[in-house]
Amino acid sequence: MIVIEEGLPTPLGAHFDGRGVNFALFSQNATRVDLCLFDPGARHESRTIRLPCRTDDVFHGYLHGLLPGQQYAYRVFGPWDPAAGHRFNPAKLVLDPYAREIAGRIRWHDALYSHRHGGAREDQIDRRDSAPFVPRSVVTRPDTPDAIALPAPRPLHETVIYEAHVKALTRTHPALSEAERGTYLGLAHPAIIEHLLKLGVTALELLPIQAFADDRFLIDKGLVNFWGYQPYNYFAPEPRYLGEGGASGLRFAIRELASAGIETLIDVVYNHTAEGDHRGPTLAFRGIDNASYYKLDPDNLRRNIDCTGCGNTLNVAHPRVMRMVLDSLRHWVTAYGVAGFRFDLATSLGRAPSDFSPQAAFFQAVQQDPVLSRVKLIAEPWDIGGGGYQLGGYPYGWSEWNDQFRDNLRGFWRGDSGTLAKLTQGLSGSREIFLPSGRSPLASINFVASHDGYTLADVVAYEEKHNEANGEENRDGHGHNLSANYGVEGPTDDPAILALRARQKRNMLACVFFAQGVPMLLMGDERSRTQSGNNNAYCQDGALSWMDWENDPDPTLTEFVANLAALRRVCCSLRRRHFLVGSRVGETALKDVHWLSPDGTEMDAAAWGDGERRAFGMQMSNDIEDSERVLILMNAAPEPCPFALPPDLGGPWRPVFDTTLDTGKVPEGARPPVPVGGTVDLPERAVLVLKSPPLLD
Repeated sequence: MIVIEEGLPTPLGAHFDGRGVNFALFSQNATRVDLCLFDPGARHESRTIRLPCRTDDVFHGYLHGLLPGQQYAYRVFGPWDPAAGHRFNPAKLVLDPYAREIAGRIRWHDALYSHRHGGAREDQIDRRDSAPFVPRSVVTRPDTPDAIALPAPRPLHETVIYEAHVKALTRTHPALSEAERGTYLGLAHPAIIEHLLKLGVTALELLPIQAFADDRFLIDKGLVNFWGYQPYNYFAPEPRYLGEGGASGLRFAIRELASAGIETLIDVVYNHTAEGDHRGPTLAFRGIDNASYYKLDPDNLRRNIDCTGCGNTLNVAHPRVMRMVLDSLRHWVTAYGVAGFRFDLATSLGRAPSDFSPQAAFFQAVQQDPVLSRVKLIAEPWDIGGGGYQLGGYPYGWSEWNDQFRDNLRGFWRGDSGTLAKLTQGLSGSREIFLPSGRSPLASINFVASHDGYTLADVVAYEEKHNEANGEENRDGHGHNLSANYGVEGPTDDPAILALRARQKRNMLACVFFAQGVPMLLMGDERSRTQSGNNNAYCQDGALSWMDWENDPDPTLTEFVANLAALRRVCCSLRRRHFLVGSRVGETALKDVHWLSPDGTEMDAAAWGDGERRAFGMQMSNDIEDSERVLILMNAAPEPCPFALPPDLGGPWRPVFDTTLDTGKVPEGARPPVPVGGTVDLPERAVLVLKSPPLLD
C-alpha cells in the first residue's frame, strides 16, 4: 500500500531513500500539481496523487513503498492566460525537469500542444490528453560514488580535444559487437580507446547526450535530430544510446576512458529547449511554468524571446532556472564523472537579463561553485540575439571556440589576400582577443572543422554546400565556408588534385596543433571523413554522418595526426601558458618570438601590411630553459620559396616535421641540418618545423 505524506521541498526531483520516494517540483505560478504513476507500457496513468504541500513555490509529497523503476510524470494546474505568459493545461502530461532517467520517446501528435495546433487558434486551449504521446520520467536509485576514482583534471596546456558523436563514432567499427555499436558502452571498447590514444587525444567531447527530441518536421520527412541540440531534460542521458548497458554503460565508458588518460566532456544546451516558440509542444517546462522557465517578450507575453534561432530562450536569469542548470551540471560531474562542458550558444547564459555581461550571475555562480569551478568550461561564444557575438568576452576560467582562428586558417591556405597577419595572431594564441579579459592563450580552442560545417576533407573538396539530403532544397547551412575544391567539385580520380588536397589537409592540421591554445580535432578528420559536401548534417543518421572504419581514402593521415600530437607534447613552446609578446630574452639578441620574412629579416610594418604575402617564419622557445628552440616555416603560395635564416638565431637547424611527407615526421638523420645563416628550400604549400639547441647566456 502506498501512503502519501507531506515530504520535503528539497532536493528537487524524485528521490528514493530506501523506504519510499520524495517528489518535489518547482512552479512559481501553478495552483496545483498532480503526480501520475504509470505501469510499464501503459498509455495512461494507473494512479493520480495530488502533491499535498507547497513550500516556497515547490510542490512536494512523499510516497511510502514506492521503488526505483517507477514511471511517473505530472499534470500541472494553473491559469490558461497566454496574454499573461501562462500556459497551464492539466490535460498535458509533463516530464519532471529533474528526472534522472527517461523511458520511451516522443510520439508526435496534435495532442502534445496546449493550444489548438494550427491555424489562428493559438490562444484556444486544447483539452485532449497527451499522455499516450509523452515519455515517462523514471525513479532511479540514489547516485553512488564511482568504483574507480577519477584522476585529477588534466591541465589545459596538455589537452587535445576530439569532438565526436556517440553513435557516429561507434556504429560501424568492426571490433564492436552489434549490441555495443551506437551505444554509450561502445565508447569504452578497447578499439575505440586505442584509436584515441594513438591520435594523442586527451579529451573526448561528445555531442549532446542529455535527453533530446526529434523535431516533428524532421520525423514528417523521415529524418531525425541526429546531433541532439533539442533537449527536453537536462539530467537524463539520451535513451537511444543506452543499449544493454543502460546508464551504467555511460558511467563505465567514462571511467574506462579516464583510466586510459582520456577525459570526457559533453556538449550541453542550456540556451533553449525542444518546446520551441509559443506554437510549440508542451513537454515539460512550458506546462510547468512557462513564465518562469522562458524569456518572454515584455511587450507581448504570448511570445518567446528567441536569442537562439530555436524558438525560445531558457530564462537562466531566474534563480530557480539557474539552480536547475547548476544542479544538472553538478549531476553530470558527480554521478557520471564528466570532466567538463562545451556550452552551446553560451551567450544566452550571460544575458542579464537581456544584454550579455561577463559578470552575469550564471558566470559568478559557476566560478564560486566548489565542483563546477574545477572542471573545463568551454563556450560557443555567440547566439543570434542583439550583441550575441562575444568571442573574447567571457570571464576568467572559461575557454572559447575560436571561429576567427578557423576562418583565418582556411583563408590563408586557400590563398586569400590579407590573411597572413590574422593567421599569425591565431598561431600566437589570439592575444588581441583574450588578453583584455585577463586570460591566457589557453582560452582559445583552435580548430579547422567542427560538427557544424564542413569536415576537413570537404573543406578541400567542395566550394558549394550540398545539403539536398536535408529536405530543405539546400537552403539550410552556412554559405560562407572558405573552402576550395582545387579544380573539381567533390570526388575525383585526378592524382594531382588528390595530392594537393592531401597537402592542404596536413597544412591546416599542422596549424591547429602548432598554434598556442587548445587544439580540437573533429571526429573522422584523421581518416579524411566526408559528408559529401553537406555542411549541416544535423538530421542525417546514416553513412553520411557515421565514421567509416572500413575505408580510409588517406591511410597515412591518422599517423600524421599522431605525429603532430607527439611533437606538440615534447615541445613546451607549442603549449605555452602565457602569451608571446616579442620581448627580448635576458641579455641575448633573442626574443620570445621572431616573425621572419623569407629574406631572413624580421617582418616590419611593410611586411605585415603586404596583403599578398604568403610565406613567413615563426621562431620561439628562446625563453624556455633547456628546451630545444623551434622554427616553424609556412608557405601558402603555389610555388616554392627559398627561406634565409638569420645568423643571429644561431643553429644548426634540424628538420623534424614536414607536411610534404605523408606522415609528417622527418626521420632522424634523413636530412642534413641547415647551418647557421643557411637557406631552407621551402616547398610550395607546406609547413616545415626545425629545431636547434638552446642559445641562452
